[in-house]
Amino acid sequence: MRMLMKSNNPNILIVDDKLENLITLERLLEHFDVDLIRASSGKEALAHLLDNDFALVLLDVKMPDMDGYEVAELMRGNSRTKQIPIIFVTAESRGDALIFKGYEAGAVDYLLKPLNASIFRSKVGVFVDLYNQKHALKLKTLEFDQKLAELEELQQQLEETNEQLLMLSTTDGLTSLYNRRKFDDIYLEEWQRASRSQNPISLVMLDIDHFKLYNDTYGHHKGDDCLRTIASALQAMDIRHLDKIARIGGEEFAVILPDTDGDGAMLVAERARIAIENLNIPHETQFSKVTASFGVSSVVPKRELTPKFLMKAVDEALYESKKRGRNGSTLKLLKYGKEQPLAM
Repeated sequence: MRMLMKSNNPNILIVDDKLENLITLERLLEHFDVDLIRASSGKEALAHLLDNDFALVLLDVKMPDMDGYEVAELMRGNSRTKQIPIIFVTAESRGDALIFKGYEAGAVDYLLKPLNASIFRSKVGVFVDLYNQKHALKLKTLEFDQKLAELEELQQQLEETNEQLLMLSTTDGLTSLYNRRKFDDIYLEEWQRASRSQNPISLVMLDIDHFKLYNDTYGHHKGDDCLRTIASALQAMDIRHLDKIARIGGEEFAVILPDTDGDGAMLVAERARIAIENLNIPHETQFSKVTASFGVSSVVPKRELTPKFLMKAVDEALYESKKRGRNGSTLKLLKYGKEQPLAM
């Protein structure tokens, strides 16, 4: 038992206007691990109740100014104190009317003086145990909530890490465009979709003209800057959200154009060619500035064909553009009969 609230023990409020009664209650409660708080009046008791948390109130009935019944009724009318158990301890007559009045006021028990020590301690022990159990449950709940919050935070961090890893696995580190792995995935999905819908799919492939010579002349650092600048120009083009741009090799880029025929793909290629040319990146060894060559191909996929047919065609179209002098585009349309594809 403690008289000062400096521990984590439950608090019990003992209320009586006679000092000798308070001392008697304290002695009866000596073996409990509780902190006892005295109050010699109803007003003092209410002040303690508003400032502290209590496991139990042992309340005398007959006191001057404010009796125990009034204190109990005021406690039940306050959200902070209405759940605190009250045991009336009184020397008043044993009439049933007074006992019932005590219960009506909100008491959980009604003990008559002189107190039977064993019965008194047994009844007090029940409420101390209940308080300790409730307090332990509250601590466990707080601990659980904290662990849950930590798990949710870890889950969020894991999801963010997974998103970052996914982005890193599908994004080209230099240009922030899709990488070759992601390009292959998207291209296969769009090919299958075009095969089902029997709509055209087009590819645009571009290669920076004489880029090895550019690297040898200006250095790899400038070469990386050049690729990043071109990637930004491609990303800034006015194209649909369906169209996907990727860096598929050192100086090679590709654009996947779903639901697009050859004429539409040529427009995209020309727009990209002009955008790169207008960057005016110096390349004095061959041309006055950096340019790119383009291969364009389009097809309506048939069941007997694989995605490699279109890839091969666009690669051949790019080769033709380079043979013609670079900084231009070549279109290769594919028609399919029962035999092999025919370039047009």
